[in-house]
Amino acid sequence: MIKTGKFVTILLWVVIIISAVLVISLMANISDNETDPTMQSWINTNLVWAYILFIVGGGLALFFGIVQMVSDKKAAKAGLIVIVFFGAVVALSYVLASDTMPQFLGVDKFIESGELTTKVAKWIDTGLYATYILFGLAILATAFSSVSRILNK
Repeated sequence: MIKTGKFVTILLWVVIIISAVLVISLMANISDNETDPTMQSWINTNLVWAYILFIVGGGLALFFGIVQMVSDKKAAKAGLIVIVFFGAVVALSYVLASDTMPQFLGVDKFIESGELTTKVAKWIDTGLYATYILFGLAILATAFSSVSRILNK
C-alpha cells in the first residue's frame, strides 16, 4: 500500500508537470495574430486547467476544513465565531452602503451597457465599506497588541 505522503508528493509532481507543459505549449504558440486558432486553443486549454485546479483546490480546502471542524469541537467553535464575525461585517457594510450611481468620467458607458446597476453599485459600496472596517480593525488590533505588550513588561 502506498503511503499518503508519498501519494500526495507524486500527485503534486504530476500537477506541476502538466502545468509546466501547458504553459510552455502556450508560450510556444503565442502569435501577434489574435485570431490564430492554435493560440486560442492553447489559451482555452490553460484556462480550463486553471479552473480545474481552482475548483479541486477549493473543494479540497472546504472538505478538509469541514473534516477538521467535525473532528475538533474547539476548532469548530472558533471557525463558527470567525464566520459569524465575517457575516456581521458584511451585514454592517451592506446597511451602510448606498445604491446611488457613482459619478465619474465615462460612467455613462457602463450604465448604458447594463454593467453598472443600482444593485452592482450597492455591492461595490458594500465591498469598500467591508474593506474599510477590516482595515480599521487591523490597525486597532496592531495598536492594541503593541500597547498591551508594553504594559505587560
